[in-house]
Amino acid sequence: KILLKHGAQVNGVTADWHTPLFNACVSGSWDCVNLLLQHGASVQPESDLASPIHEAARRGHVECVNSLIAYGGNIDHKISHLGTPLYLACENQQRACVKKLLESGADVNQGKGQDSPLHAVARTASEELAWLLMDFGADTQAKNAEGKRPVELVPPESPLAQLFLEREDGDTLCRPGWSAVARSRLIATSASRNSDKMCSPGQQSFMLLV
Repeated sequence: KILLKHGAQVNGVTADWHTPLFNACVSGSWDCVNLLLQHGASVQPESDLASPIHEAARRGHVECVNSLIAYGGNIDHKISHLGTPLYLACENQQRACVKKLLESGADVNQGKGQDSPLHAVARTASEELAWLLMDFGADTQAKNAEGKRPVELVPPESPLAQLFLEREDGDTLCRPGWSAVARSRLIATSASRNSDKMCSPGQQSFMLLV
C-alpha cells in the first residue's frame, strides 16, 4: 500500500510477463488482489503467459477469482495452452472455483481446444464435479480432438461412466430403472439441487416412493 501511494507501477511487468496482480493471484493473497484492483491494476493480462484469473482458478483461490470477476475479468478467456479458467479449475479439481465460475456465467462447454471441462473432469474421475457441470448444462456428447466423448475417458464399469450414460439417455434419472449409484447421489444432494429442472411433478412423486 505504501509503495502504491509513492507511485509504484501497479501494472509493471517482469521479463516473464508477471504483473503484481498475477503474483498476488499465485500466492492467493486476496487483500493484495483487492488493493491492486482498487488502484487500477489491469484485470486482463498483458500476455497469455501470465493470466491472473487462470492462475487463481488453477490454484483454487476462489476469493481472488471472485474479485477478478467483480472487476470485469473475462471468465471465458481462452488461452491456447491452458484453456479457459473453468477448464483449469476442473483439471485441478478446484470445486469452489468451478462453482463460482459457473454461477458467474462461465460457458460450461468451453475448455481447451476441443476438450471441454467435462472431458477434464472425466480424466480426473471426479463424480462430484461431473454432477456440478452437468447441472449447468454440460454437453455429455461433446467430442474432443480424438473424437471421444467424456464417457469414453473413464473405465466402463465406473459409477461416473454409468452417470454419463444415464445423462446421455436424456431424462433417465427421473424414470424407473435408473441406477442405485445415481439415485443415491441425487437424493444426497437434493437439498442443494432444484429437482424441478430435472423432473416433472409426476416423476418427482416416483422419486419420493423409491
